[in-house]
Amino acid sequence: MRLRSLLMGDVRFQFKYGFYFLYLLFSLLYVALLSAFPEEWRIAAAALMILTDPAAMGLYFMGAILFYEKSERVLDSLAVSPVRPLEYVLSKLFSIGLISTAAGLTIGAAGGVGGQPLCFSVGLLLCSCLFSAIGLLLACKTSTLNQFILATVPAELAAFFPALFWLFGNRTPLYLLHPGVCMLALATGEDHPAAALLSLLFWTALFTYLACSATARTLNPRGGIRA
Repeated sequence: MRLRSLLMGDVRFQFKYGFYFLYLLFSLLYVALLSAFPEEWRIAAAALMILTDPAAMGLYFMGAILFYEKSERVLDSLAVSPVRPLEYVLSKLFSIGLISTAAGLTIGAAGGVGGQPLCFSVGLLLCSCLFSAIGLLLACKTSTLNQFILATVPAELAAFFPALFWLFGNRTPLYLLHPGVCMLALATGEDHPAAALLSLLFWTALFTYLACSATARTLNPRGGIRA
């Protein structure tokens, strides 16, 4: 019940502050860009767009949301409420994940990616939750927005460079240990979808746990929430 209430509150907040509009705008922009690509480039371009925007955008949005909640003392209220860190984190991840999945599916349809729609959709949701969890973790560990933006640079490099190497030629199965490669593999319809989903699930669960721990440490000094 608490999780549902939190989720609905996050959805309303994101709608009110234009998150849905931004996702729609970027999705339409990418769909327009894809129409200008030669057909033989379209799948790779769409897969890369899906990884770097709808899936990864949650990293930045999560930081913006947390710093807004800090400035508005929302966290102070949560700290003295029955809400647990896990419920808070899951609400944030799922609310962003729903928009990201819809945007990714739109771009995927325009680019002809996602040979296995169910695996592709689940992968999109997991990848979005993973990046959102990383964003939440970084936001909890930084005290200013500038520090947060600087902290995202190594996170982005670690997320995107191995995926780029895989996309442009080095497609060994060992790369499926990397979550960004898993998302690209699911988008382009490569073999081993089960392995890609399991790898994404592992990384998402790990960073969700780390985000919960960081959130608990952030909330505890404010009012004593216990995980």
